[in-house]
Amino acid sequence: MSAPSINPAKLRSELSTPLEIGPFAVNSRVLQSPLSGVTDLVFRRLVRRYAPESMLYTEMVHASQVCHARELSKVMDVDLDEQPISVQLFDCRPHFLAEAAQMAVQEGADTIDLNMGCPVNKITKKGGGSSLLRDPETAEAIVRAVVSAVKVPVTVKTRIGWKEDEINILEFAQRMQDAGAKMITVHGRTRAQGYNGPAQWHWIKQVKEKLSIPVIANGDIVSVESAMACLEMTGADGVMCSRGTLGYPYLVGEIDYFLKTGQQKAPPTIIERLQCAREHLQGLWEYKGIKGIHQARKHMTWYVKGFVGAAELRDRLCRINSVEEGLDLLDQTIDGNPTPQT
Repeated sequence: MSAPSINPAKLRSELSTPLEIGPFAVNSRVLQSPLSGVTDLVFRRLVRRYAPESMLYTEMVHASQVCHARELSKVMDVDLDEQPISVQLFDCRPHFLAEAAQMAVQEGADTIDLNMGCPVNKITKKGGGSSLLRDPETAEAIVRAVVSAVKVPVTVKTRIGWKEDEINILEFAQRMQDAGAKMITVHGRTRAQGYNGPAQWHWIKQVKEKLSIPVIANGDIVSVESAMACLEMTGADGVMCSRGTLGYPYLVGEIDYFLKTGQQKAPPTIIERLQCAREHLQGLWEYKGIKGIHQARKHMTWYVKGFVGAAELRDRLCRINSVEEGLDLLDQTIDGNPTPQT
């Protein structure tokens, strides 16, 4: 198996020490991004199997809803065995975020991450997510309030700006650091880009040069090769994997293993991926019941690719109504020893 085209020796040496998020040290420079509808307890257990030391994140939690309900959201479920773990919160009101952060710490969060990058309209129109890039005063107030409310490190995940002519990440990131954030993750796209077009890693490089806290690069991290290229270009303190892990919970562990050993793990076989899909489906059913089956449909289609008959199987899996139906489809495919597409 070929290694990345860049010489990784110097990078690996520079990144061989733990990632220090304030006083909290993580023995991995590769993080699993919070993903709504994806990074629940079931998915995180799969990622953790291959990345035992990486920081994982919950799905983002609506702070004011948690506070009004006076009970923990299910997306804040944290397994006592899955540390290091961070709970990501979003809202635009500092007092709700501070209160929700306290609840998250009681649940077991090692850090609190503040979402200031989500581009979805239903989030931004209420003043949350990436809309905070246009309201740095509120963003700064949020960080200060949460830092004052909890003893664990507070971090921020954001984008480079609202749109191409409103890229303000350098000033914004400096304010987040000054307000007390102990780490910032920068997705190298504007809000207007959504998830389209290449990530603009050069902005992450400039943020790293400006700040003293750790800077994590996010956007287009889909392989060992892309992770190393990003780290080389940006000088970032680590990388965060997002959409590259959809149907592929191995990615964080593959990159982490390469950084630590200089060797690439053999990728999972088609059958191993289908067996992982099977375990994921079963886990969602046991954890969420019929809601888990509905949620599993998209996960199953992400797993199923790269072999003859994959398109037909995806079509059938995206319409399953029971765990038995999904397991039968996967088992039949596994037993048939699928042939790779050429």
